[in-house]
Amino acid sequence: MAVDVPIKYVLQSLPCSLPVARFDASVDVESIAIPFIDSLEQLVPDVLATNPVWRDLFALTGTLRTIYSADSITTAWTKTRTLRGAQGFKLIPDSGAIVRPNSTIGWIQLAFTFSVSRPPAAECRGFLTLVLDQDGDWKIWTIRTILEQLVGCPNVDFLPTVPAGVLNGTSTSSLNPQATIVNGTTPLPNQGGVDQEEPLSVDYDVVIVGGGQAGLGTAGRLQALNIRYVVLETHEHVGDNWATRYESARLHTPRDYNHLPFSRTFDPSYQDFLDKYDLVKGYQHYVRTFGIEKNIQFQSTLTGGSWNADRRIWTLRVSKLGSEQILTCRHVVIAVGGGGQTPLMPDFPGRKEFHGEVLHSVDYRSADQWRGKSTIVVGTANTAHDVAADMVDAGLESVTMVQRNRTYVLPAEYYKIISERTYNGKTPIEDADRAQYSQVTAISRLLSMDALNTMASKEPERFDALEKVGFKVERYGDIIYQLTEKLGGHYMDVGCSTKIAQGQIRIKSDSLATHFTSNGLAFADGSEIAADVIVFCTGFRGNMRTNVEELFGKEISAQVDDFYGLDAEGELKGAFKPTGHPGLWYMGGPIGHSRYFSRHVALQIKADLTGTPMPIYQGQRRSEKDKG
Repeated sequence: MAVDVPIKYVLQSLPCSLPVARFDASVDVESIAIPFIDSLEQLVPDVLATNPVWRDLFALTGTLRTIYSADSITTAWTKTRTLRGAQGFKLIPDSGAIVRPNSTIGWIQLAFTFSVSRPPAAECRGFLTLVLDQDGDWKIWTIRTILEQLVGCPNVDFLPTVPAGVLNGTSTSSLNPQATIVNGTTPLPNQGGVDQEEPLSVDYDVVIVGGGQAGLGTAGRLQALNIRYVVLETHEHVGDNWATRYESARLHTPRDYNHLPFSRTFDPSYQDFLDKYDLVKGYQHYVRTFGIEKNIQFQSTLTGGSWNADRRIWTLRVSKLGSEQILTCRHVVIAVGGGGQTPLMPDFPGRKEFHGEVLHSVDYRSADQWRGKSTIVVGTANTAHDVAADMVDAGLESVTMVQRNRTYVLPAEYYKIISERTYNGKTPIEDADRAQYSQVTAISRLLSMDALNTMASKEPERFDALEKVGFKVERYGDIIYQLTEKLGGHYMDVGCSTKIAQGQIRIKSDSLATHFTSNGLAFADGSEIAADVIVFCTGFRGNMRTNVEELFGKEISAQVDDFYGLDAEGELKGAFKPTGHPGLWYMGGPIGHSRYFSRHVALQIKADLTGTPMPIYQGQRRSEKDKG
């Protein structure tokens, strides 16, 4: 099926394709698999398929890497296996499975365990996929290796609940068995790698900036590892980052995908697509259940800070209710939101001449106050659709959506079908995340495109109806590209497309807006649309590197990577791994990413605090020129 895609972007350039299934269901998966598990002790090119891929999540390379080609993989594998002392590769019994996404594509998948003995010693897991080549020989198509736990440390995936206790030294009910006190009221013996002669040289091991899903997930993981931390949250309550959004705000992904770590935050009594009130309730229950709330400092904003390279300590300035507070720590986790906090607003001339109301979606709450008025919504991504649908439901006289570019529309029920293969209320979230987020990004892209675009091809009338009213729809899109490279711009359809197709929302897509008039917006084709209210749903600044510059200055920001977008290997830039500056981390992105990769940020910090930071392997790195 022909698929419309941008001419060139990173994911397109990666040397990866889905394998043809040349075997039937009668194959004995585990007997085929065992020799390949054994081959991991001394990996050679001959056992690898054409265009093999190895993705490592901190197990051997100490970071996030995706390595391509037989020669590059065997070279990097040999060096990192030696560097980390990898050993004991063992098949997990009954893990073998035949995977057949459709009638022509297929492979065998199995899981294995191994350990690394060089500091920091760790237990690891992995996945191996095997394909049958044209000569009838089984070969390794992909290897995925994953850091699971640090030896001698608590379980990063388990946090005891707090029946009725308190934190900060008064009670120990919320702590892991190995700990006695949290957050520095009484220091842990040599906790965080601090010299025992100077146990209180810093206030905290970690300061987390932001108490949304990324910050709360990271807080829980740090607490599971008995790391002293505090969360700085600008709002007054947990969940206020959602409570302060527009009234109709809701997630466009299914409930079981959107839990916080350690348990299912949202039980089946919650609706499938959580609204903002559900999220507030769930997040508040989470921090109470696991004793995290007492480690959150509310109405507190990080205003700046400095890094002492000799002592490897941050000194932070925090504003709390008009007073300045100084905190010291060894690590800072920036978790202020993957979508950014600063709105992007077009600077159209003539704003002062317009007699109506203009606002960005960040300031939008409800359309009820404008009942009977005419409105324009500028933008066509998720928020724009939510706002436009809200306006129709509120009984506004007219609603016009201004579209600049063709928009990928992904029906939520399509996404729900593929999401529930993994996130289904039955599969443990820990297992689902491991399988989902260790997958090679380019393979996730190909699989999602195959499934979603096949569904779209069976409902042409759904998308034709949008085109007929002027909405320029991308029906065969690439959701992985939208999430990782374009960083949004799509619409997960939870009902607004029907309103558009029925004419309840008008579309202006044949010309670009140029300036305000006294009555509304003017366009390059000479037309004008009158409105009483114009809402710009034009997105936010999403690169947390800008936050780093604002907080710590240009010298430090010049050392760190961008946040999000993809590097030449198909890995997310900056997020969840060393940023380029010691003790500085990015956490954010979709809820699932934040939930899973919070464990890896916490493990990296724990390794550093105990004096055994993860050695990072930079060899065999695919460069920008390889993108073609």
